Amino acid sequence: MPSDTHDEPSCSIERSLQVLGERWTLLIIREIYLGRHRFAEIQSSLGIASNLLSTRLKTLVDAGVLRKRTYQEPGSRHRDSYHLTPAGQELQVILAALQQWGDHHCPRPSGPSALRRQRSTGRPVHVGFIADDDTHEVAASDVSLL
Repeated sequence: MPSDTHDEPSCSIERSLQVLGERWTLLIIREIYLGRHRFAEIQSSLGIASNLLSTRLKTLVDAGVLRKRTYQEPGSRHRDSYHLTPAGQELQVILAALQQWGDHHCPRPSGPSALRRQRSTGRPVHVGFIADDDTHEVAASDVSLL
């Protein structure tokens, strides 16, 4: 991302989209969440062209969303695998919100492809706004983005 603050958008959403706004980016992050860390695994799962995947991975590494780890299969050259940084881990809520929205507004006849559940209890969860001073949920209609 540009370091010259004069060229940076003042809107956080616009700055976020500079990193995350390309068509394949959140799908790549989803694949890494699902445990696909190697270039070939991600490419095969998504069917994305290698040049696009390379570009998206570089953008995510440069932005601090992913970090590379080197690995080597016996008899092969060194390769990179891709792993979420803490900034990348925070995108889980974005993916869940998109999934929730899609389940509601673009549902599949067969139902959701995945369910959001609390790991420790198995109870269903949803994405929402939580007040900073306590744990109660605030209705979306009562939230303003100033």
